[in-house]
Amino acid sequence: MLEGGHLNWGAEALWQQLDPLLPGLSVEVVARTESTNTRLLDRARQFSGQRDAPITRPAQLDDASATPPSRYGRRAGDTQPCLLVAEHQTRGRGRLGRDWQSSAGLSLTFSLSLQLAPRDWSGLSLVVGVALADALEPLGSAADTAPRVGLKWPNDLWLNDAPGRGRKLGGVLIETVAVGGRRMCVVGVGLNVLPMAQPPSEALSSGFACLQEIDPSIDAPRTLALIAEPLVRALQRFEADGFAPFADAYARRDLLFGQRITTSAPEPLDGVAEGVDDRGALRVRAGLLHTLVSGEVSVRLQSSAC
Repeated sequence: MLEGGHLNWGAEALWQQLDPLLPGLSVEVVARTESTNTRLLDRARQFSGQRDAPITRPAQLDDASATPPSRYGRRAGDTQPCLLVAEHQTRGRGRLGRDWQSSAGLSLTFSLSLQLAPRDWSGLSLVVGVALADALEPLGSAADTAPRVGLKWPNDLWLNDAPGRGRKLGGVLIETVAVGGRRMCVVGVGLNVLPMAQPPSEALSSGFACLQEIDPSIDAPRTLALIAEPLVRALQRFEADGFAPFADAYARRDLLFGQRITTSAPEPLDGVAEGVDDRGALRVRAGLLHTLVSGEVSVRLQSSAC
């Protein structure tokens, strides 16, 4: 798997696989960068002539979020899709500004940028989670098949140890930026692939899990090969049909359902998670039924095991 001290990512094969779905796609692999999300967002803003264009999360979008076309004009490549893989991120970012640390060969960190124009952005992070989990652990049709890979609303993949209990396997960070009259979406993914002698600091609160616990033969390039096409197809289906086609698959892997949770929000809640609604908002029963949208809260299970 090594070529000149680096992993063999099979970039050409990935490009051949994905280009029919995303014409104009480039597949790039770098040994080291601060953050793949930041790198792609900065590239989009630079090309657009809007170097200070605001970066937003999907839940923050509204009708006024798009900026007008730049007076500097646009180049043909402004909104071309890109899959950027970093063997090592030095300043990876997670949700709510948290650091996401990775180690070369032990983690998979990449970002995919592409144009998206869904009618409703709600539930996008859940769709990404479903696409990744189903690619990494295909489930049979039997409803009683308990998945190992669970989804913790709104952005995390966990490895299930028991109902409502698990350890963090990976995370998703989705950001958008206006380029001309269009909106570029950058989907950042970080997955723990192999064990680490010193797990990252975020594992202290959530526990550390890696894909090798599911598949002893897995490595980072093979992980990317497994998830890249299903991720692209899921994003395109979300653009056309929204969250609804993914709702059942999400419910099957919902780590929080039926669990007592606390939320940190403008009005913190202590209650029981009752799944998500038809737009992917978290439902929490705390006396009344509350619905919380992605981007507003962080959620922790009320169990020391989680």
